[in-house]
Amino acid sequence: MFTGLVQTTGQLQRRSGGVTLQIPPGSELDPAQLALGDSVAVDGVCLTVTERSASGFQADVSEETLSRTTLSAKADRGGWVNLEPALRLQDRLGGHLVSGHVDGLGHVVAVEQQSASWALRLRWQDPAFGRYICEKASVAVDGISLTVAGCSADGSEFWIAVIPHTWSSTTLQHLERGTAVNLEADLLAKYTERLLQHGASGSGPSTAPISDAWLKEHGWS
Repeated sequence: MFTGLVQTTGQLQRRSGGVTLQIPPGSELDPAQLALGDSVAVDGVCLTVTERSASGFQADVSEETLSRTTLSAKADRGGWVNLEPALRLQDRLGGHLVSGHVDGLGHVVAVEQQSASWALRLRWQDPAFGRYICEKASVAVDGISLTVAGCSADGSEFWIAVIPHTWSSTTLQHLERGTAVNLEADLLAKYTERLLQHGASGSGPSTAPISDAWLKEHGWS
């Protein structure tokens, strides 16, 4: 489990059976603090450390993961990625709960520099995932916890205001129109949808459909 608060960026290289991450010296994430088997979010993709060195670590990546995320294209060109080690129980949850399991790809529709921030507009590759997006909701973009500033009626296109610190300390600064990104919707939205579907289907503890009358009966006005 992760928070979406990126600790540093690293350079991704392909190797046989996986990838290698090179972390710049002096970064907040020290490779010496990683152990074999540790989980690290790489552009929002949860990977397991299989080897480590003074300058980084290696991880195995399945063809499934490579085909469903941006890691393959970035590894081929030595691209930069966002890195975050797994959340510890005593850590502060400054972002939101991020699983490191990418839901789907999106692409950049527009990037606009404003007086005190950047406006980033994104679109889901699969519009169906738009149902998890609403104003002020959380979303992970390449592993970065961000807040939705607004969205289209179906949520398939949404926009985000990015503060200077986040812009300069992550790979967001390299984005341009048409760039592909890894997207993970808020876990709470997905679990809520599943629970409501489960109850309405008659297989859960409550078989009553969710309606305005049901909500009022259970204290919602």
